[in-house]
Amino acid sequence: MSESPLPIVRTVADLRARVAGWRAAGERVALVPTMGALHEGHLSLVRLAGRQADRTVASIFVNPTQFGPSEDFDAYPRGEARDAALLADAGCDLLFAPTVAEMYPAGFATKVSVTGVSEPLDGAARPGHFDGVATVVTKLLLQCAPDVAVFGEKDYQQLQVIRRLARDLDIPVEIVGGATARAEDGLALSSRNAYLSPEERVIAGRLNGVLRESVNRLKAGEAVAGVEADALAALAAAGFQTVDYVEVRDAEDLARLGPGPALGPARILAAARIGRTRLIDNMAV
Repeated sequence: MSESPLPIVRTVADLRARVAGWRAAGERVALVPTMGALHEGHLSLVRLAGRQADRTVASIFVNPTQFGPSEDFDAYPRGEARDAALLADAGCDLLFAPTVAEMYPAGFATKVSVTGVSEPLDGAARPGHFDGVATVVTKLLLQCAPDVAVFGEKDYQQLQVIRRLARDLDIPVEIVGGATARAEDGLALSSRNAYLSPEERVIAGRLNGVLRESVNRLKAGEAVAGVEADALAALAAAGFQTVDYVEVRDAEDLARLGPGPALGPARILAAARIGRTRLIDNMAV
């Protein structure tokens, strides 16, 4: 254990021992997995977890297997002491902060791969990313064995991948999605927003507006293909250097929709780059 405003455990054995004690007392347990560098979006998930259970565990683990070779693993913001204080204030009961060696010991040779829902969008733009996500989340769910696990809707494709793996692997956990926390101009809160310069931050705030306008047009019955094309052009005009995708997909399995009107529950999802920052966002249609 470490001195902290919040109890911290670093091994699976210690995590399981603490959770076992709560279970023996008849308490319901929630898990909120994170990679740290916490902001209000994470804390809103912790508070949501607190309404779902008697005890809340948050994990902080910057998972190397979900970063590509040219991505920002080494530069990803870290600050455990600050994060622990924020978690304590948000009502968290325990922080699980394992090392890479604890999560992936010598000889580790297993990968969880979710086909279908993981393949388009970020799956195409970041090959191997969702295998890393699915593997580490499966491990966390089995290590903590929570009654409920809470994930943010900002990473909507990730949320659907996790729901699929929990169903397919019969992991007895309820997966709950928490609403995206946003800045005043609508920008989805993200740890990577810290990379933005003041000028880039202004441009980043336009992503939300483009998606909101697209949702309004889709709800009015406009064709998917035209809305997507106009959104792509609008993001380029707004100052984004590249747009990985802006697409309308089925809300559950992320199957392609269009080219006509979107029928049934749908989601518009986008990923765009400015400077060294890659932003993602999505909205329900």
